Amino acid sequence: MGSEQYLKRARREPRTGKVDALLDAKLKGVEWGEFRLGDLFEKINLRFKKSIFDKDKDISKKKSSEFNLPLINAKDGDNGIMYYGREKDFESIKMSIDIVNDGAISTGNVYSQPQKTGVLYNAYLIKPKFGVNEKLLHFLTSTTKKSIKHKFGYENKAGWTKVKIEKIQLPTKNGKIDFEFMENFIAELEAQKIARLDAYLMKNDLKEYRLNKEEEDVLKDFESGNIEWDSFNLKELFGKSTRGKRLKSDDRISGDLPFVTAGETDEGVSAFIGNSVTIFPKNTTTIDMFGSAKYRNYEYGGDDHIAVVPTQNLAKHASIFVTTSIHKSAHTGEFDYGRNFYAKDADELNISLPTKNKQPDYTLMQTLISAIQKLVIKDVVLYLDKKAVSKWKS
Repeated sequence: MGSEQYLKRARREPRTGKVDALLDAKLKGVEWGEFRLGDLFEKINLRFKKSIFDKDKDISKKKSSEFNLPLINAKDGDNGIMYYGREKDFESIKMSIDIVNDGAISTGNVYSQPQKTGVLYNAYLIKPKFGVNEKLLHFLTSTTKKSIKHKFGYENKAGWTKVKIEKIQLPTKNGKIDFEFMENFIAELEAQKIARLDAYLMKNDLKEYRLNKEEEDVLKDFESGNIEWDSFNLKELFGKSTRGKRLKSDDRISGDLPFVTAGETDEGVSAFIGNSVTIFPKNTTTIDMFGSAKYRNYEYGGDDHIAVVPTQNLAKHASIFVTTSIHKSAHTGEFDYGRNFYAKDADELNISLPTKNKQPDYTLMQTLISAIQKLVIKDVVLYLDKKAVSKWKS
């Protein structure tokens, strides 16, 4: 089945599981071979070109016209990118794979870096010894991560000397790597994801990205600084926060309930369980042991590294705004493995919110988040429309 036919079928059956079954059948039907990573890839040693590195002046957390080169480091999530540098200051390559060799959570993470990329620290880039396109790169990244992620950790760094002797499974045909299968598989997978995204936007009425007058006015006030703000205690606003309970990996029963732990990968959802645990309501906020806050629009369980703020009585967009304010106040670098963030810290946390008559202006928060959501969704909708036109022309 070609990717165009696959896309049409996926649009008809975006949530039935039949599409996933088709891909699973493809994977089970192919022959597999085992290959050493060191035989397939080489480590690329990239350097900082200036004689002295000044972190305050030579890199930035925000991408800009000056700082436009992605730099890999020990980052969990965001495709392994936390900083950007100047292209003139860092050597870089394209079509590489990023391996994180250090970090309490991030060790062993693997990311595709098809764009021009440089190296900062605690990670390195490997490049295939054969020509690849972006689809092949994604397939190779996925199989590499599956092979090494759980073999390395904070006490066992994922350096290339160790990683290169690990083996990965790849599709084969007549005893050779089947690059055509890998490329077609990723194309079909992308078609599936696009179809699901399109269906999600349609179902949740998110395809309308034009701002109404109220949203335009709130954005103007926000950007011009014409909004009044005040500080509020989290416990006084929403009541006591709750702490999850520990559930060891070996004790988890497979099921449908998202189980939230600390970390950025998969939004902190480490498993789907069937255990009898406390179920937290949707439209609430979690804060992990590092002070990282996330909005949850679904029921879930949580371990003892999670504090749950009971924001469920707020409107959805207001709750998202509050989560953002919580993250800004809690995720400051104060909390780490030495000092964890707990529910008692949430109760003592003060957050900054827009006000009206000296009270939180949740209506304004709703409108502002709605406007921001539309600005973000606009690019997604236009991308999907472009893909649809491209498929139609072909």
